Formats: sequence, C-alpha cells, structure tokens
Amino acid sequence: MKKVLLLAVLACMSVVSFSQNSLSTGRTQLNFGVGFSDWGVPLFIGFDHAVSNDVTLGGELSYRSYREYWDQYYYDHSITGISGNANYHFNNLFSIPRNWDLYAGLNLGAYIWSSPDAYDGTHTSGLGLGAQVGGRYFISRKVGLNLEFGGGNAFTNGKFGLTIKL
Repeated sequence: MKKVLLLAVLACMSVVSFSQNSLSTGRTQLNFGVGFSDWGVPLFIGFDHAVSNDVTLGGELSYRSYREYWDQYYYDHSITGISGNANYHFNNLFSIPRNWDLYAGLNLGAYIWSSPDAYDGTHTSGLGLGAQVGGRYFISRKVGLNLEFGGGNAFTNGKFGLTIKL
C-alpha cells in the first residue's frame, strides 16, 4: 500500500511540474509589438514553438525606419531584420505559476540597413548574434503581455507586445 501511495504522490508531482510551463510541447504562439532602440521604433512579428517542456525555438521579422539630422541634412534610414531564437523557460525549474512565463536565450539573424538619402546611398547588411531575457503575463488562457530586453546585435534593445497562443 505504501508503494502505491508513493507512486501516486510522485505521479501527481510530475503532473504539477509539467503543467507549470505556459506553452506545452508541440504548441506554437505568435508574438507581435513594438521595440525600443537607439535607431527608431522597431515593429516586430514572430513565433515560438515549444520543442520540449522548457525550450522553444522561434523566428522573428522586424522593421524600423527613422530620420536623422546631420550636417544640415536629413537622412532617412530603414532596418529590416530576420532572426531565429532559442529560449529556455524557467517555469518548471522555479515552479512559476502557469500564467507567468520567464525565459532567456540567444538569437541569430541577418539585417539590411538602408540609407538611400545618404551621401553614398548606403545599403549595409550583416549578421548579428544577441541574447535576450524576458517575461510574459497571460491575461487569459490564450493572450499575454510580453516584455523582453536584449542586446548584442542591431535588431532591438528590447520590446513590448502581445502573445497569442495558437
């Protein structure tokens, strides 16, 4: 009888442990919003797909434009970026409630920086490796608010937006 009781307790604990993650394995969520940066206000749209209870892989597309005044002239710039990311979600590790999602990870992407009004008509592209740390609060079972801080590349210093579980 003690063995059966012990197995039942362990089964309940594992179910509670695995239910802590805000995104179940095999599920996908859509993210969109605005970022903050030294170069304009980026708009972004992306997704995360849970490959395990604690890890998501995703992608993102971002765009921003801004006007710079320099040497008595205005220059219009735009930056378009596409990136992939991998995040570790700490919900299971720290027994965080399901309506919260705390994560950290890395991203790798490519960007095109265009300044057609500049004196040399500059178009620059490159690769960027960066890191991010963020969190979500789900206001319902499918919709959440997302805040993320990042650095190390030309994509964004951070962002704020909505998450929708698909």
